Amino acid sequence: MSFETIRYAVDGPVATITLHRPEKLNAFTHQMKDDVVAALDAADADDAVRAVVFTGEGKAYCAGADLSMGAETFNLMTQAKEKGELDDSDPRWRDSGGVMNLRIWNSLKPVIAAVNGAAVGVGATMLLPMDIRIAAENARFGFPFARRGIMWDGGASWFLPRIVGISTAMDWGLTGRTFDAAEAKQAGLVSAVLAPEDLLPAAYEKARLIAETAAPVSVTAMRRLAWRMLGAAHPMDAHRIETKAILHAGMSPDAMEGVMSFLEKRPPQFPMQVSKDLPPWWPGVVEPGYQDL
Repeated sequence: MSFETIRYAVDGPVATITLHRPEKLNAFTHQMKDDVVAALDAADADDAVRAVVFTGEGKAYCAGADLSMGAETFNLMTQAKEKGELDDSDPRWRDSGGVMNLRIWNSLKPVIAAVNGAAVGVGATMLLPMDIRIAAENARFGFPFARRGIMWDGGASWFLPRIVGISTAMDWGLTGRTFDAAEAKQAGLVSAVLAPEDLLPAAYEKARLIAETAAPVSVTAMRRLAWRMLGAAHPMDAHRIETKAILHAGMSPDAMEGVMSFLEKRPPQFPMQVSKDLPPWWPGVVEPGYQDL
């Protein structure tokens, strides 16, 4: 499978999505959004894929939006406004980073970020809906939207305070300053900082640990539940759905295999598949139509 702005490769149970515009420091474009969405669709449709790793080609992860893309979009909007034809609820003006991030958030497979260099603007916000984030020692991060006279993108106003807390989110967002991997780890944006040569091996080790030891249906459902419970009003919301979850899961062939493999001291061979065996309590895709946002 080939794409214009990314590389998509599958090795055993792990798919790798590599942002691939190294001559532009992997700057984000509308085409990159389309390519990432299509690659995640492919990963979700393939039961052999059990985890997805994101990284960047060359010395950067993603240095933000391609400025020519931004100029083109804002010029089109300005022209529409001057003609009295600007409707800001029109889906064609949706934030491309937000469209991509909602697709990452809705992934059926766990997503691991291996941040190999600068991750700025949308390059930083695209990390937020990923499940595990690790970084190279030379990685740098920044949310410079206020310094450009614009606003958050990629759903960052929802994701970032939930990941690092409101105070740190406001520090990074309102100052727009660049910060290093050590600060990112201290705040919880990334869980580990490694030498550059150790970054991808560590990401693949985490991906294969999930793929080789965890039931894929359990992983998919637990990922979806954890993200959605971030917005729940009361722990009773989690209790209600977890009661259904543990009841149905406990009667499944995966549960039987999990117990038997443990007792027999052997690697598990879980029979259920994400493509056809998601349980009846499954919380479906919760992304309202743009007209409802």
